[in-house]
Amino acid sequence: MFKLMGSLVIILGCGLLGMLVARNYSLRPADLRSLQTALQMLETEINYAATPLAEALRSLAARCEKRVRPLFEYVLAELRDTPGCTAHEAWERALKRFYPQTALLKSDLVILSNLGKVLGTSDRQDQTRHLRLAIEQTGAEITRAQNEAARHVKLWNYLGFLGGLVIVLLLS
Repeated sequence: MFKLMGSLVIILGCGLLGMLVARNYSLRPADLRSLQTALQMLETEINYAATPLAEALRSLAARCEKRVRPLFEYVLAELRDTPGCTAHEAWERALKRFYPQTALLKSDLVILSNLGKVLGTSDRQDQTRHLRLAIEQTGAEITRAQNEAARHVKLWNYLGFLGGLVIVLLLS
């Protein structure tokens, strides 16, 4: 009886671990799409509405999707709470707080970090150009993330449960 219950706990534990890894693969494309949409909204605010960066970020934080909203809220908080903080410094600090909450990879973080270097430091056209570049790079990452998710989600779901089964068989 105890052996059966222990075996079930091992199989379920490994299965849940596999599902957790699979979840990250499936969340990354969604996170990237949300970021891409938010960057497009930011581009519109800066380029067409000629909105100052702080106001554009405030508007964006109110309108963007829930999973990426914290990034813009963190940037605003850094700008508000840290006297003399530049937009680039606020962006970098916000990225460090935001990154662990997402399914993004380091390569995605590099795209966002590169964008932060020009926010608030150049004219509208230059910022728009960099935003468009970040949007295009994010689009390429979305395609990669979708391909990886298609390959890895089922694999990790099955691997978790089968790995647990193998452990139980080895321990028996």
